[in-house]
Amino acid sequence: MGKDVIDSPEVLQVLDKIPFLREFLTQLYACNYVSWFKGVVGLMPKVRSDRYMTVHANFFLRELRFTAYNQFLRSYRTVTLVSMAKAFGVTPAFLDAELSDFISAGRLSAKIDAVNGVIETSRPDRKNADYQQILRRGDNLLNRLQKLSKVITL
Repeated sequence: MGKDVIDSPEVLQVLDKIPFLREFLTQLYACNYVSWFKGVVGLMPKVRSDRYMTVHANFFLRELRFTAYNQFLRSYRTVTLVSMAKAFGVTPAFLDAELSDFISAGRLSAKIDAVNGVIETSRPDRKNADYQQILRRGDNLLNRLQKLSKVITL
């Protein structure tokens, strides 16, 4: 991201012209999420003032938060809700609600242990996912063949 986005000539040309853009780009790259959130909040009025982006501003903000949460969680197997909330500068209740939405939508592979206040991430194994997909396709094929053989024998 650093070489491709932050250091690209096109971005460097407008980096200081748009308020909060430098903070927004560099702080996510540096994993400084509290400052990054401040940059996002400062950048959102510019996004909302654009006539094309205004209708997509909430979606854009949600996807930005998802990207940051995903980047943070990739580094940990388990992390407490309180420490992650502190890293982002938000309350644990807000973070719990946000992560719950992403987890229930299947976008984050994690579980929230509300009793212990812990977030457990699970990294899905690609081989296992492929194996499960092949089994499902094989079962569907066998079911179709059985139905076809019943139709043919009649």
